[in-house]
Amino acid sequence: MAGVRERGERGSRIQRPWSVYRASTFELSSEMIGLALAGNSQDPDEPVLEFSVACTDLLTPAPDRKPNSFVAVSCTTPPQAFWTKHAQTEVIEGTSNPIFLSSIAFFQESNINQQTQVKVAVYDVKDRSQGTMYLLGSALFPVKELLQERSHRLQLELRSAENQRVGNVTIAAWQMEERADQRMSAGRLPDSINGRTMLPVDESLTESMGVRIKYASLCKDTLLRSVFGGTMSRMYRFPTTDGNHLRVLEQMAESVLSLNIPRQFVKLLLEEDAARVCELEELGELSPCWENLRRQIVSQYQTIILAYQETLSDLTDYRGPSFKASNLKAERKLEFMPTNLHVQRMRVQDQLGFEHTYDVITIGAPAAHCQGFKNSGLRKLIQKFEEAKKHSALSSSQSIVYIPQDIVRAKEIIAHINTLKTQVSYYAERLSRAAKDRSASGLERTLAILSDKTRQLVTVCDCKLLASAIQALDAARPEYIASKASPSADSEQVVLRNDQDTLLAKWSGSNSRTSLHADWHEEEWEKVWVNVDKSLECIIQRVGKLLQKERRPSVSSQDSTQSDLQGGACKKDEGKRRAFWINPESTSQESPSSSSPSRSSSSPPPSSSSLPALSSAQEFYGSPSAEEAYPGEWSEALFPLLTTLTECVAMMSDKAKKSMVFLLMQDSAPTIAMDLSLQYRRDVVFCQTLTALICGFIIKLRNCLRDNGFLRQLYTIGLLAQFESLLSTYGEELAMLEDMSVGIMDLRNVTFKVTQATGSSAPDMLPIITGNRDGFNVRIPLPGTMFDALPREIQSGMLLRVQPVHFNVGINEQQTLAEKFGDTSLQEVINLESLSRLNSYYEQFKEVLPEDCLPRSRSQTCLPELLRFLGQNVHARKNKNVDILWQAAEICRRLNGVRFTSCKSAKDRTAMSVTLEQCLILQHEHGMAPQVFTQALDCMRSEGCRRENTVKNVGCRKYAFNSLQLKAFPKHYRPPDGTYGKVET
Repeated sequence: MAGVRERGERGSRIQRPWSVYRASTFELSSEMIGLALAGNSQDPDEPVLEFSVACTDLLTPAPDRKPNSFVAVSCTTPPQAFWTKHAQTEVIEGTSNPIFLSSIAFFQESNINQQTQVKVAVYDVKDRSQGTMYLLGSALFPVKELLQERSHRLQLELRSAENQRVGNVTIAAWQMEERADQRMSAGRLPDSINGRTMLPVDESLTESMGVRIKYASLCKDTLLRSVFGGTMSRMYRFPTTDGNHLRVLEQMAESVLSLNIPRQFVKLLLEEDAARVCELEELGELSPCWENLRRQIVSQYQTIILAYQETLSDLTDYRGPSFKASNLKAERKLEFMPTNLHVQRMRVQDQLGFEHTYDVITIGAPAAHCQGFKNSGLRKLIQKFEEAKKHSALSSSQSIVYIPQDIVRAKEIIAHINTLKTQVSYYAERLSRAAKDRSASGLERTLAILSDKTRQLVTVCDCKLLASAIQALDAARPEYIASKASPSADSEQVVLRNDQDTLLAKWSGSNSRTSLHADWHEEEWEKVWVNVDKSLECIIQRVGKLLQKERRPSVSSQDSTQSDLQGGACKKDEGKRRAFWINPESTSQESPSSSSPSRSSSSPPPSSSSLPALSSAQEFYGSPSAEEAYPGEWSEALFPLLTTLTECVAMMSDKAKKSMVFLLMQDSAPTIAMDLSLQYRRDVVFCQTLTALICGFIIKLRNCLRDNGFLRQLYTIGLLAQFESLLSTYGEELAMLEDMSVGIMDLRNVTFKVTQATGSSAPDMLPIITGNRDGFNVRIPLPGTMFDALPREIQSGMLLRVQPVHFNVGINEQQTLAEKFGDTSLQEVINLESLSRLNSYYEQFKEVLPEDCLPRSRSQTCLPELLRFLGQNVHARKNKNVDILWQAAEICRRLNGVRFTSCKSAKDRTAMSVTLEQCLILQHEHGMAPQVFTQALDCMRSEGCRRENTVKNVGCRKYAFNSLQLKAFPKHYRPPDGTYGKVET
């Protein structure tokens, strides 16, 4: 069917344009008709003309057979001299009086006017599977005639090619009567939607109030149009159990994020791996055995970096559509892009004119198609990798073997050091500026923050793991001489040398191998971080004295001569505990001198290779004479102290970071090739999953800007992201399922932050990713009016978490093989894990949030009951138990979650799933008449947006099923005849 592609904006509101033009006379003026056909500026999702079609008394050449008919609609607008096919209805079988559920809609971009001629052609389909049909008859009418007709209905005769009467067709425009009914019933409209109290709103208000409209247009909304595009729309009218009708708009749109997010993501990976190589290079000189190992690791990283660079170049140069078609899922250049990513939207209007919108993100199963599935998927590959690491640890000749918790801790220490070192430098500079400005309050405030950050850094560095890692790194130097230089130590030295043929560090000397002088190394490391602590103490005391003198300028300075800045470190009390400067280039050297060279503001700061020894704070920088030395300059009094602190922090941070890098190098060395290969696959899968998540987050946030319950839930316990997949647990799809499940669980390392956009153009609204593999943050920019609608907690930059859950039920013929001859344990494990997380999420909700945060439902089943039913189905060993998918989807919607649906390519099985979900929602939540359920389902599958999705992917309007396959499908997942056939998937 020739679809209507919407590229205009659409918004949501209760009233529609036709009510404005309702006239008391039977005819509308040409001017009014022109205005009506121009569309609704407030709701571009609104068609400018919509009519339904019904036929009566259809005749066929064979009197013993009733027709299987559908209606094709074409139009022409003068001066155009040819007909353009616009839309068609579904096929209704075996009746001479069909009433079609799919309505014919003309949107703003259709550019129709009152002179537009419409041709209605009725076809009889003799064989749906073969597509053989013939024209029964047709009828013509101008748009003006339909609009001027009092009842807005036309009864037209159908004429065959031989001009013989073959039946009648009724054209009924919906808008006019509907408008009048809504205006008459305006006084009795309910004061709540979805259980939430609604205040009356003046429709004349401008866009600032428009942001509170719950259902924003995919095409015109400032935020959504920057993310989504290529929108397709279909209209339906379905009868309800109470004799009314539902107006249903189905839409499907692709996203520019399919390309934008992978570009950002790969760039971050490049930066992270390049930084890793730099860290390894900065370790300094190592003994030959460790140097060879470092070269091997760097070489492996450089290979993977080249692959990322090539991928980034390919993504940057790509100029195709903003979605990856299913037949390109194994294309290496595009492997980081999600396959066939779309948002599927159903917008329902009930008889009272209220709107309800349901969104599902559809995506081909996130998997590394380009790398293949012969060696299984991520779950098994991770398991093999962990076994290989255990084996390498057992057979390793390294003197120290680190446990997994040490590796996690080492990465955390590196991240903390990087962050805190930067913060200390920043606040030291701030303190210096506050001193220069002689701002007492600024000095106090900044010093409090500087003290906190510095002490956090000292706490991070004060751990045994760091001390042992520093010892290991020192032992890896070409020649390392360890000296027990503590006051009570004797002159005995122990030489730790590196054997040329092994990584085992051996001790030579009188002490045994079991005594590695760990205490000495911990003492040496302690001196480094104690220096930081003492430097901070000096600054605190000096600031205290400066502020005291400022507040009490008349205080006596008689004690100022007790010490002097030039020789304040000259003390005779050698018994007190002292901090030593440790030369980072040669840690065996010390400066044990009890006195330090003089220092003034004009003297250069000490270098890391010639730093003086520090005594206690009182002995060195605790002198109260500095303010006399610099009577008018606080900054000059603090400068040497801040310089010392910064240098101490730099020395400590550098040494700690290098030792952790060396620790990670030791851990990764035996399995580095396997590690990086696995990481690359994981990156590919995660990038696809992340892109889908960001799309879902943006559309959910935009829809719920006025939903205070959802927003409170979002910043309190996070966003529920529920992934549904229909992959079989047999063959390649089993490995795809392994990939997908790991990618989804990795989303737990993602946080969101909502910010105010810096501009109003589309690029200003695109999300920005920061972070690394240990945790990514996604910043979502919102236009000012939307940002202002958010609660204070989100506006202040609170990080918003994600709770992903994943349920899989295979439904195809391969799943039948898995159930009879294979293994379905992976599916069972995934579903059990997700059931546990879903229950946990609901328990968190009950603990901290009230029930009225959740949307209302017409269902008589409460959430605890639904969760219990889901648990029963997950634990039941029932083949193709699709009840799991239906119940998980309903629970997700009722917990304000975001829905994602996948199969191998998000084209065929996904189409069956989302159309079934739409019909179930219409029946359970909106009272669609059950007798039309099957017809509505077939209607959406044959003429809806998902049929057009097959064209976008493979150029053919057929689902990739065959009749033999479909016998294995659950009944509700089978498409109507004529809509499937053998095509490329």
